[in-house]
Amino acid sequence: MTAAELSLARWLPERAALTPDRTAIDFGGGRISYAQLAGDAARWAASFAAAGLRPGDRVASLTRNCPQQVAVFFACAMSGLVLVPLNWRLTAPELAYQLGDAEPALLLTEPELAELGTRASELAAFDNATARMASLTDPPAVLDAGNLPPEADAVTGDDPLLILYTSGTTGRPKGAVLTHANCFWTNVSLDRTAEVNGGDVVLQVLPQCHVGGWNVQPLLAWWKGATVILEQAFDAERVLALIEREKVTTMMGVPTNYLMLAEQPGFATADLSSLRQVIVGGAPMPRPLLDVWLSRGVTVLQGYGLTEAAPNVLCVPAEYATAKTGSAGRPYLHVRVALRDLVGGGLVEGAGTGELLVAGPNVFAGYWRNPQATKGALDGGWLATGDVAERDADGFYWIRGRSKDMYISGGENVYPAEVEEVLVGHESVTEAAVVGVPDPRWGETGFAFVVLRPGCDVASAGLAAHCRDRLARYKVPAHFRFVTELPKLTSGKLDKVSLREQLGKSPS
Repeated sequence: MTAAELSLARWLPERAALTPDRTAIDFGGGRISYAQLAGDAARWAASFAAAGLRPGDRVASLTRNCPQQVAVFFACAMSGLVLVPLNWRLTAPELAYQLGDAEPALLLTEPELAELGTRASELAAFDNATARMASLTDPPAVLDAGNLPPEADAVTGDDPLLILYTSGTTGRPKGAVLTHANCFWTNVSLDRTAEVNGGDVVLQVLPQCHVGGWNVQPLLAWWKGATVILEQAFDAERVLALIEREKVTTMMGVPTNYLMLAEQPGFATADLSSLRQVIVGGAPMPRPLLDVWLSRGVTVLQGYGLTEAAPNVLCVPAEYATAKTGSAGRPYLHVRVALRDLVGGGLVEGAGTGELLVAGPNVFAGYWRNPQATKGALDGGWLATGDVAERDADGFYWIRGRSKDMYISGGENVYPAEVEEVLVGHESVTEAAVVGVPDPRWGETGFAFVVLRPGCDVASAGLAAHCRDRLARYKVPAHFRFVTELPKLTSGKLDKVSLREQLGKSPS
């Protein structure tokens, strides 16, 4: 396979040539064919060339999910440009930092977010900031033979394609650089585990500022000629209706998405017969929720990933869904994983616990303009995830928590993910998050934030007793706080930094 064949430059043009009349995107009921999408991408690419953009330049976008951003993505792929999709939920100062770091040649905004983009650009101290902005509406009517992008063969698998800023749970966000080859291989491994075909109808609700909004089904769908129903945001009532009306065959979401769907009044009687499989990421699906979806005849594929791995790393095959509940799974094809001993630093053999390491063609190129952080993440040919995992005798991995989230109670290591799994196993609990807090006697102890199911009630003492029946005593949280919701990052993962900030220095 040549370097050019590992790029995504040809994906859309070749698909459009093969199946031009198929629907590529259904957006709010408006249907866009593959021929139309490819034409829009070509016009954007020509416009970029006419504006003087050259391979390696960055194009930032500030928008909610929309077809125009998809066309811009493929235009960048064809032109050797790098797309930097920004999170529209951020404030102007937060966006300004990312703009200043990425230094895009152009910022594209949807009209409703133009004011936010202008404020962020001015804070980033761009020269002539407004001149570096353009509206992300219909593609410009520029298609001049003298301003065409480079030939597809000029773009290789090693060229950067995406810069995705991490959620920034510690310190400043870092721009993870994903190459064409990273995206190519992660989609190949996904297809060999959770196949998408040309007849599929893929429901896309994850934000396109997140890696899952591209590399967990949508790009694969457009490569294979499927239809993607693109939603600006997740709305449980609307999504349930779409599954029925549009005969959705597959989708991806985080556990909260599937919980909100299951809690819809019409879920029990909804026609889910078209829904072949759902993919779950961000966190393990609690067993009660898993049973609800399995009882509706839907195949549930759970997994684990991270932006720096583009993101697919581990997956639980459908036949192990119940036998390995709570597991993150085994490695995807073309992905290698290992455990690094938390004390000695060597690799753990057989069953055991350690920091999860990842290697393979899906592993990112590094952090944008941050060699120190890159060196810390890429160690000896492995991507150090910072996640503590346990491997069982069958080769399945169980994420026990972030190494930095681990706390020590009475000299014993406690991994919050293990405690959270027990808490959500209680019939009254729908979500839980545990953080370590100072304790005068034990050094540290657990503080649990708990979200109860509607209409349910349970006291802290009842939850503590539930935990004591299933965990060593030192793992049982000493403090419980009942909340209506947990703070989340855009990826759907728990925002534990926010929880710690709520607590301050002492629990109460």
